[in-house]
Amino acid sequence: MQVQELVGIVPWNFIATICNLFIQVYLIKRFLFKPINEMLEKRKAKADAQIQDAVKAKEEAQAMKAEYEKNMQEAKNRANDIVMTAQKTAAIQSEEMLKEASSQVTAMKEKAEKDIAQEKRKAVNEIKGEIGGMAVEIAGKVIGREISEEDHAKLIDEFIENVGEAS
Repeated sequence: MQVQELVGIVPWNFIATICNLFIQVYLIKRFLFKPINEMLEKRKAKADAQIQDAVKAKEEAQAMKAEYEKNMQEAKNRANDIVMTAQKTAAIQSEEMLKEASSQVTAMKEKAEKDIAQEKRKAVNEIKGEIGGMAVEIAGKVIGREISEEDHAKLIDEFIENVGEAS
């Protein structure tokens, strides 16, 4: 009786299987892994390009933001300058208006004083005339005769001098 081996290794089958395995590994590596690696490299390159584009876009956005903030600050500064200029102009104009009003008030006061002085002189002259007329009448009655124009003028002047000295 021959003992049959349950598991036997035939050397030529083993060598053929090993050769077959190496050939399959070579073929898989060449036709499967190489294209897959190339595809992965392309994807990686595409992803890197997208990341770099995103970084560039982010940098551009930050630059735009910085420029926007700079422009806003400049606009605020210009607005503040305009407001300050307007306030200064308004203050100057109000001072000028006050000076003009003050000068107008002074002019009106001077005119009123001149008018008052003129009216006073006018009133004094009218009173002088009336007093002169009354003095002539009284003198005429006291003396009992008529006074000539020359005497009349002399009496008025004397009376005015006396009235002027009394005030």
